[in-house]
Amino acid sequence: MDGNAPQLLSISAFARRVGLAPSALRFYDDCGVLPPAHVDGASGYRFYQPEQEKRAVLLRELREADVPLPDVAVVLDGPREQAQRVLHAHLRRMLDRTERGRSAIEEILRSLPVTGSHAEARVGGAELASAIRQVVPATASDEGFPVLGCVLVELGDGEVRLVATDRYRLSIRVLHPAAMHGDPRQILVRAADLVEIGPWAARNAEVTVEVDGGAARLRGAGECRVLPLFEGRFPSYREALSVLGPPEHRMIVDRLAFRDALLSRGDTSYVTVATAGDGLAVTIVTAGDGPAARAGTGGTATGGSAVCAGMGGPDPAASGAAADGTVSTASEMIRLEAICSGPPLRIAFDPATLIPALEAGVGPDVLLEVSTAINPVIVRSADQGSFTTLVMPVAPPSLG
Repeated sequence: MDGNAPQLLSISAFARRVGLAPSALRFYDDCGVLPPAHVDGASGYRFYQPEQEKRAVLLRELREADVPLPDVAVVLDGPREQAQRVLHAHLRRMLDRTERGRSAIEEILRSLPVTGSHAEARVGGAELASAIRQVVPATASDEGFPVLGCVLVELGDGEVRLVATDRYRLSIRVLHPAAMHGDPRQILVRAADLVEIGPWAARNAEVTVEVDGGAARLRGAGECRVLPLFEGRFPSYREALSVLGPPEHRMIVDRLAFRDALLSRGDTSYVTVATAGDGLAVTIVTAGDGPAARAGTGGTATGGSAVCAGMGGPDPAASGAAADGTVSTASEMIRLEAICSGPPLRIAFDPATLIPALEAGVGPDVLLEVSTAINPVIVRSADQGSFTTLVMPVAPPSLG
């Protein structure tokens, strides 16, 4: 190299400058994202120019942030707007992954065996009985997964939570105790045992929930009731909650009118709910080929989207026949007054999961919040923010 040639750095010297190992520089050369300025034809040694330092440092920072190499190439060489889109998308994925990991770790910490610790919370007896009544319908009788027949009771963070799920819906009731102390605890109680104790709790002005090691009991008015505990691992419901995005659609409708509309036919396969101006259009559908598939659970039919979340596709209730020739008959459309926000929406439900969610609510109105067409729908009472049910939408056979 003559004296007029630009200054070149060996791979070792350049690696020290930019904080990358020589092996990493060879790898990035092979991938085409950071080729050397010169390769000696005889020895194969790689040499770099000082001007490449800025690119190498940016490459290192992107890789430290776990940006995939195809996205790294876009950031290094693509238009600014495309680089911004790629980085924003990666940031969202990282935040989602972090939140899921946090929820999983918290769930594991709660489920770790605790011996010798004491926790107690004093709640209203009628409030506890109401919570039992609301969450127990979301349990399931499943011999292969008996934990679904239990209610999770959590004491911690200044709250008492009762949680139940049958995997297609999830009910959560939060109680705010008048007094609480001790370590955070988590117990599982069979739904039948809670149902039996509900009337007793309702007769007491206050009930104290006590958890000692592997035992639990309720105290009220000088009387003590032992809570038989179930040993098992409850589904990670907090992780399911953490992945829900902000709602794109909100619907407030008369709770009992909505329930009665769903009950208007006894042989219902699924119902479609569509926003229609200042109301909802509820269509009761009877499909000849059986119940609809759960959205997002692998149920398939012949083409189309899992759940129709816009108004551009065909109405499954009006299609008349599925792609395999099976005829579906639908009752008349029922229109309900409602307050709706967000873009037009059409979504389908299994009445067997939606009706209990409506019946468990209180007050005249119910609020439905929809984030995406395949995510659980949040159903909550407008008069009781402490009770929430998540209901999975379904994919009707004609939409698959």
